[in-house]
Amino acid sequence: MKKLSIIVVMAIASFSSYAQSLFKSDIDLVQSIYGKSKADLVKQYMNLSDTQETAFTKVYENYEAARKTLGQTKLKLINEYAINYATLTDEKADELAKGTLKNNQDYEKLFTKTYGQAKKAIGAINAAKFIQLEVYLQTVIRNEIQESIPFIGEMDKGKVQLN
Repeated sequence: MKKLSIIVVMAIASFSSYAQSLFKSDIDLVQSIYGKSKADLVKQYMNLSDTQETAFTKVYENYEAARKTLGQTKLKLINEYAINYATLTDEKADELAKGTLKNNQDYEKLFTKTYGQAKKAIGAINAAKFIQLEVYLQTVIRNEIQESIPFIGEMDKGKVQLN
């Protein structure tokens, strides 16, 4: 039993430290996956004319500033989960779940707002391309996070199988 307790404590400690260093930023993850900066990836994918690129730059910069803030909130929630994992209460679980749901809704609102701004700047097709890329990147990031975070109670009961 003592050996199991030590393993659980070590797993929680490693999860906590991993969560804290999980993503210095979403941009670091994108760069590690695709081998280039996010801005370079967006620029290459969008393939805009010089005029379009100039018009899109302000929209993109505003989007990135808001996205980084949401990413920091997401990281804070992950860290809180890691810190409270072993002693999770109903109240804390509720707080974290509501925070995560709000963060997800805020991302969707940001996508909608940015699409409207990008549509005015570079047209609907290019705006849709950008949103499609961003949704894809956020899905990849969410998947990486989900793969790294244990389910509630997982460390207590062994690995959860979702096959």
